[in-house]
Amino acid sequence: MADKRRRRRSLRIFHPRSHTPDEYSAPSFTPNPVEYSPTESSVTDNASPIIRPKILSRANRNSVFGSLRSPHSRDEDEKTLTKSDSKSSSLQSDVDSPGRGLFGDQVKRAAEVQVTGSSMFRKRTQYVVLTESHLIRFRSQAKASEMFPIIPHAGKNSLPRSTMSSIGSYTDMQTGPYSDITQGVPLDEVVGVYRIEDGRPYFTVELSYMDEQGKRASSLQLNFGGPRDAEAWMVAIRENAAIRRTQSTRRYTQRTLEYLARTLEKEQDYDPLHFRVFKVVQRSPVRQAGTRGPNDELSKSNSSVSYLVIGINKVHLIAIPKASARSSSTSLSDLDTPPASFGITTLTSIKLRSNDDGFDIYFRVPLRQPYLASLASYDSGQIALWLRYASEYLRPEWTVQPFVFDVPQGLEEEMAPPTFPPEDNNCFDRTLIAFCAAFNADTSRIYYSVDFQCEDAPCFRLLAPEVGPSYTVMELLAVFRALRYNESFTSISFANINLCPLRNVYDPFGESDDGLCTRSGVFVDVPEHATLSALQQEVRALALKSRTLRRFDFSHSLPGIKAGQSSGIPEALTTLCKKSATNVDWFTLNGIQLSEHDIEFLVDAASERQCHLRALEIGECGLSVHDVDVLLSTIAIHDNTMEVIDISGTQGRFSPELFQRAIGALYRLRRLNLTRVQKTAGPEPLIAPEILLSWRLESLQLNGTTLNEQSVDTLATYLASPKSDLLRELSINQCGLTGKDLGIFFQSMTREPGVARNMHVSASENRLGVSSSLLCRCIAEDYGPASVTMRMVDFDKEYQFRELVAALAKNTTIRSLDISQASLPYDASMETCEALKDMFAKNHTLEELDISGDVAHLDVARFGIGLNIALLGLEENNALKLLRIEHQNLGLQGANTLAGVIEKNSCLAEIHCEHNDINLQSFTVLVSSLKKNKTLLFMPAQDADRVKSMEKVREEFEAMNQSDEPKSPRTGTLMKSFHAVAHKAPLVTRHRRQSSTLSAQSSSSYTQRDFNETLLALEEQWNAQVARLQQYLLRNYQLVKGWDELESKSEKDGRTRPNTADSLARMLAKVNFDRPCTGLGIEGNRDPSHTLIDLSDDKGKTPTMEKRGFVFSLPED
Repeated sequence: MADKRRRRRSLRIFHPRSHTPDEYSAPSFTPNPVEYSPTESSVTDNASPIIRPKILSRANRNSVFGSLRSPHSRDEDEKTLTKSDSKSSSLQSDVDSPGRGLFGDQVKRAAEVQVTGSSMFRKRTQYVVLTESHLIRFRSQAKASEMFPIIPHAGKNSLPRSTMSSIGSYTDMQTGPYSDITQGVPLDEVVGVYRIEDGRPYFTVELSYMDEQGKRASSLQLNFGGPRDAEAWMVAIRENAAIRRTQSTRRYTQRTLEYLARTLEKEQDYDPLHFRVFKVVQRSPVRQAGTRGPNDELSKSNSSVSYLVIGINKVHLIAIPKASARSSSTSLSDLDTPPASFGITTLTSIKLRSNDDGFDIYFRVPLRQPYLASLASYDSGQIALWLRYASEYLRPEWTVQPFVFDVPQGLEEEMAPPTFPPEDNNCFDRTLIAFCAAFNADTSRIYYSVDFQCEDAPCFRLLAPEVGPSYTVMELLAVFRALRYNESFTSISFANINLCPLRNVYDPFGESDDGLCTRSGVFVDVPEHATLSALQQEVRALALKSRTLRRFDFSHSLPGIKAGQSSGIPEALTTLCKKSATNVDWFTLNGIQLSEHDIEFLVDAASERQCHLRALEIGECGLSVHDVDVLLSTIAIHDNTMEVIDISGTQGRFSPELFQRAIGALYRLRRLNLTRVQKTAGPEPLIAPEILLSWRLESLQLNGTTLNEQSVDTLATYLASPKSDLLRELSINQCGLTGKDLGIFFQSMTREPGVARNMHVSASENRLGVSSSLLCRCIAEDYGPASVTMRMVDFDKEYQFRELVAALAKNTTIRSLDISQASLPYDASMETCEALKDMFAKNHTLEELDISGDVAHLDVARFGIGLNIALLGLEENNALKLLRIEHQNLGLQGANTLAGVIEKNSCLAEIHCEHNDINLQSFTVLVSSLKKNKTLLFMPAQDADRVKSMEKVREEFEAMNQSDEPKSPRTGTLMKSFHAVAHKAPLVTRHRRQSSTLSAQSSSSYTQRDFNETLLALEEQWNAQVARLQQYLLRNYQLVKGWDELESKSEKDGRTRPNTADSLARMLAKVNFDRPCTGLGIEGNRDPSHTLIDLSDDKGKTPTMEKRGFVFSLPED
């Protein structure tokens, strides 16, 4: 009974919904297939489907092979007619209607034909009669005439009698002609009627049928001497079978529908709204003429009846389950072979025959051989329409589906264009999931983002998987195919994604014609397209399909390309640009090694005006000065469209004269990147002032490019000109500038003192400490931009840095400042720290500040312990929203200071304080400070410091056990925190008592088990504090959003700051080891069933058993 209850519970997902959702409109045609509905079934499961009928055949067989047949073959392949069989199969409605014939009253057609059954070893000549309800086979025409008097006797020319004898009782079946009936096929059980064309001198019609209740399927071949007879019989059988099906009330049994739904659920393709079931015949392969062997008489048809189920993403061919008398339901274990599943998005062709029930479906998975499914079904038209409907659902943007839809004229008009509800990005997720299902790709590994704020938005950005290796070939193909059939994005970025798996793969079966068709179905002839790599084919198809796509970004997407190897991307795109077959005019190739072959395609496209290129981004591509000179000279033809030039990292030195002549023609430039671009020797600047003044730049990057005195004057002149009013980014890192040079730039760019220039200036790694007086004076007098980055500045004298800090205290224009990794000759003095404190307290303009240190250099760049005093100035600050203070070695004292700032500051929203030797005790202090802060939205969980703290514990444990003499825990790092955290008066006495106990027991060494259980407790303590942190941050987020009603609940659930020192001592003193413990100061044995850690407080409360309550701190150095 338990098993049955579990079975019923697991099938609840298949129950129909209480109402039909109107999320989308179904096709307008009336479908014959059923949707799964286990509550509706016209066929009950109580009737036994396996009653063995009495065989009405002659005792003596003419063939020696007749003795090889078993009773099971008769049951499965031939429906011999007896009382029990006729009652349970085809005569359910006829026996209740007196006066009607058991096999029909009207003879539609009758003829003597050669018949081959699925269990017959040779052809037999039999007399076949077609009535309005059955197809009956007799051994002779005389026997058929006895049952149907309208059929003349063989050899007689007399007219048949006008009346026909009727069958009124089952007793009549045992006599007369009924004993000579070979088989009767009910027409409502016919699955398909189709012609077999194998080039033989006769014409064969195959008929497949299936008893739905008994799960028996069989086939019958009728061989005719002429094509007209075969056509006439096939038409008659199909017409009468269609009429009979409309009169029959038979449907799929509930057991069958549950079995099919369970099968699709196992394939993760079940959706009640997308569940269509059909009966089909898998036709046997056509044998060519002349291949008949000596044993052809013994050959039998390989056609089989199965279920074709259309899910949400796949098409499934599921074999008929085995009929079982011991169970009322069919399980998946009854399936001999797994279902054959094909992705709907891999469908390439549907071809229906107009004169029979046969049809062919082609599926094509990239890099694999196409698969042909030769099927037949009386519902072939409905199958074709539902497949098209499913394809349009998965690709709703595509009006012309990418497959051949070859159906009889008029069938396509039966389906009106479906409408689907709108989804984000025009159902991109739906299409991507469908392709992943078709290619057996893991959807959980694919990450992407959509940027609606960038230039040429929206921009699709593929992100690297969070876990595991880089994307596989099929995962990348799924992304490319989903993007191919979606026009939501104007820009597509594969930056920093490894596309080498696609670059190194070639499809041996060639690319389908759909890859060279536009969205409207127009074919574009591109020579040698089939010989390209999979990456080139996909990029070309993506650029060709989308009408809205304008920009590609392949930056650093092909790592590891050796010199001389072609990337293939320029070839894939420039060919379409020259044909004006794509709107892509901006492709970024930064960080990709370009070969001479790639450069030839770029030069070829640059020389054609119809390519209308907008950008040429080829930075860090290993190009020489000659290659860039050729490109710049040919690209001058795009002077009215070219907006961006990036030639950073060019190898060699440019001649200023040639460079200015080539780049000066591009008067519409908006962005120019000349990072690490050098010129030949000489005083003249790389870019003349008149050329700079002809541009209206938005971004200028000169990083790593040496700027001499004339270059500084040229740039200052441009900054002072109204032509530079649109400039928003100026990058002059590593240019050898002094503080005086940067001060000149600040003065030149300022239009009005006291009003910040809306610009970001990055001047890192320059000699700004030299002649810094002018720079400090400009900052104090409110000259300069609104955002400044000055990283890694070496100050030879501490007073230079103090002057800069004093100038910042007076500044009212800089809103974002980055002075991280600043290097002082030694730790900041008290005077400098007081200046920092004064700057924090008096500056009411800065919103973002980065004062992080750096430990990556030989000289550690940090301010020292005096920074703790400087941080106190933040208590009075009411403007700063983001503070970065990493790599400053705050420790416990700095964490206490920062916690006090957090409690009093009501403006900070983000604090980044990683890599500061924050142990568990320090982290607990920081988290507890958030109880009073209602504005902070981000603070890190200190994962890096957590790992470092745990490593310190391991090192201390190893040092204690490796020592020759037993080492007292009090002298080790592990015991330092006892005295460091014992700062509360009520705890000092008890702490000393525990410390003395541990000292007395110091002769015993720690065991590995002690160490492991202590580490486990530490991990639990860290997790508890992380949970508290997330709870406080969530509360603040809710308050910022205006959800004040949730504040009280968060406060109620929040934990107060735990007694860190007391918990630490108790944890080390009360670890249970299932043995007498004396080395840790625990007397006697403990019950092994107790918790390992006792967190009872001083008042003797019940020990805390919840793991989240653990609080523990790590030692301070």
